[in-house]
Amino acid sequence: MKHSAQRDIPVFKLYGEGPDWGTLDLLHCESIPERSSLHDWEIGQHRHADLAQILYVQKGVARLEIEGEKTTISTPSVQVVPPMCVHGFQFSPEVDGYVVTVAAPLMNWLQQQIDAPRRVLEHPGCYSVGNDLPYLNTLCSRLNQEYGLPAPSRDLMLRSLVSALVVWVSRQDQQGEERGEPQDRGQAYLRAFSGLIEKHYREHFPISRYAERLGVTPVYLNRVCQRIAGKSALALVHQRVLLEAKRSLTYTALNINQVSDFLGFTEPAYFTRFFKRFTGVTPNAFRKRK
Repeated sequence: MKHSAQRDIPVFKLYGEGPDWGTLDLLHCESIPERSSLHDWEIGQHRHADLAQILYVQKGVARLEIEGEKTTISTPSVQVVPPMCVHGFQFSPEVDGYVVTVAAPLMNWLQQQIDAPRRVLEHPGCYSVGNDLPYLNTLCSRLNQEYGLPAPSRDLMLRSLVSALVVWVSRQDQQGEERGEPQDRGQAYLRAFSGLIEKHYREHFPISRYAERLGVTPVYLNRVCQRIAGKSALALVHQRVLLEAKRSLTYTALNINQVSDFLGFTEPAYFTRFFKRFTGVTPNAFRKRK
């Protein structure tokens, strides 16, 4: 049974933390007990507007509800939760495993690299681990360790490890173990809009141009974004620009003028005003406090 009141389902980045992505990384990794133990082993129904999650249940029991479909996992398994998919989990206290959350820019990059008939992170799927248990244990443990370490080339290592994980999921998917479909037309439009943002966010298109590319009106596009993502279409574009600005200021040696040019701003002063409006500090101040 499909959920009939999606507007009442909260939209989180990470469960319980509101609608903002609180890290400069394009992924987040944590053990299942880290978050679920804080909520009495139950993660209530919610959605992620522009994130995919890979849940690896290593041991214990997990009761999952994905878009109204209930599944009980009692053997090591991997569950994919695509963006905008209503989901909730209940875990036994002895559960162990990991949750890997992938932000839209990295999700799109991964799916472009993988040689597969469909974009596996856009469809719910549950995959039995079977004989690959030692491999996934090592892979996910290393991913979790690397996420918590400020080591050299950390971003590259994280991207490499999550790539290996998504390749494993994609191969299982190609064997036909689980299939799923987009849930409604609005979700399909938001997914396509997210893809367009990723291609054009540095070009500062007006929302009308995005809407024209999608074959809808700006009013409809805004309505879809508000209903599913909890933000306006323009706010989603600004969110992507701001994320890249923070990453450039943190991970590159580009000066402020160069970051401004890279992000498509006509004047560094305009970039500074934009950045301060959303963060409360100037780009220089943000860089110095990191």
